[in-house]
Order: sequence, then C-alpha cells, then structure tokens
Amino acid sequence: MSNGDIFVGEVIGTAILILFGAGVCAAVTLKHSKARASGWVVIAFGWGFGVLAGAYTAAPLSGGQLNPAVTIGIAVDTGKWDKVWVYLLGQMVGAMLGAVLAYLVYLAQFNANVTSGSGEGEAEDDGPTPTLGIFSTIPEINNPVANLITEIIATISLVLPILAFGLTKGLGESGTTVLIVSLLVVGIGLSLGGPTGYAINPARDLGPRIVHSFLPIPNKGTSGWGYAIIPVAGPLIGGALAGLIYNAAF
Repeated sequence: MSNGDIFVGEVIGTAILILFGAGVCAAVTLKHSKARASGWVVIAFGWGFGVLAGAYTAAPLSGGQLNPAVTIGIAVDTGKWDKVWVYLLGQMVGAMLGAVLAYLVYLAQFNANVTSGSGEGEAEDDGPTPTLGIFSTIPEINNPVANLITEIIATISLVLPILAFGLTKGLGESGTTVLIVSLLVVGIGLSLGGPTGYAINPARDLGPRIVHSFLPIPNKGTSGWGYAIIPVAGPLIGGALAGLIYNAAF
C-alpha cells in the first residue's frame, strides 16, 4: 500500500466512522431530533455501524485501521513503524472531517440549541442541550486514574481481539472480519462504555474535540480540555499493551 492510498483510505474511512458516531450521538442528544432520548443501546449500535461502514470502505486502500490505538498495536506486534505516521495523520484528518459533516447534518438542530419558550402561552424550555458529548467523551465520574484504567482496559479489549482475528483464516477469506470487529465495538460500548463513554480511539476523541472548539454552535459550552489527555493516553497505552500481549502469547 502506498502512502497516498493509506492516507486517503484512512481519511475517508475515519470520516465515515465519525459521521455515523457523532451523528447518532447528535440524534439521541439534540432537541428537535426524531431520535432524541432513544438511549445508550442506540448509541452503541450507531458507533458499531460506523465502524462497519468506515472500515469496509477504507479496507481496499489502507486496510481500514481507523484508530491510532489499532495502528500502534499492530506496529508494536510487527515492529513495522515506517507507515505509522501516515495512518495517524489520515485518521486525525478524517476524524475532524467526520465531525464537521455530522455538524452539517444536524445544523438546524444545533442552531436551535437555545433557551426558548418563556413567552406567554409557550411551554417552558429546559434550556440548551450540552453538545460536547456529541463530539467527544465525558466521564460520568471525573476520576483521572479510574478513567485512564477504564480506557486502557477497554482498548485492550478492542485491539487484542483484532490482532487475534488475523489468525482466524476463515474470517479473512470470508470477508467478515470487519463485521465481527463492528459487533465487538458494540459489545465494548454496552459492557465497558458506562464509565467514560469508551473513546478507545484517540483520533475519534481528539479530532472532534478540536472541531467542537471552533464550530459556531450556540450555547455549546466548554470543550473539556482538562480531560482531553485521558481519551488519548488511555487508548494509546491500551493499544501498545495489546500488541505486547499478542506478541508474547500467540
């Protein structure tokens, strides 16, 4: 795979991943969305389908890694680092592009994110909806050590099976590896996503967080930079540990 193919594949695939993922979070979160308040299960499956669409699309060009933690895990296992920077750059650009696209899809809902309904004869509004959680992760309990441990374990639970799937010849031949990984992401969301919102992907969290900081969203609130290191460091550590475990055990 050429550097150009890798970059284009990762940009497109990661953009699709974030478009679906941030899109489902916007659908569930924002007022005037038909899917508002449909719940965590919907979010988990939305992210899983984002992995499905993004990875299958990118696979012919780049292999569809779409996640710096996966890229680092593969590099730690194989010792091949020469193209890592291309993957990471494509993933970050794609994540930012996907966040912008999700914003444009829900532009009217974001623009309606204002306090209203206080006039005579109007229902009282419950105020503007926080928007950072549409783009990036926010812990339910702000405990840096616990949050970091959660992200490390959740990412190992993603990357180690992905590496092991490569040993399962039938999955590769049937083309179902990406489908299985997508279901794995849904499972991680349902089982391990409660504490932190399961970043398990540094680009998925950092790229949209950067985009959130400059988008003209009414009442958008803070971009949460005080927490931002956790969903970057945790997945990178988890990906590296998964690569070491896989290399030692298999």
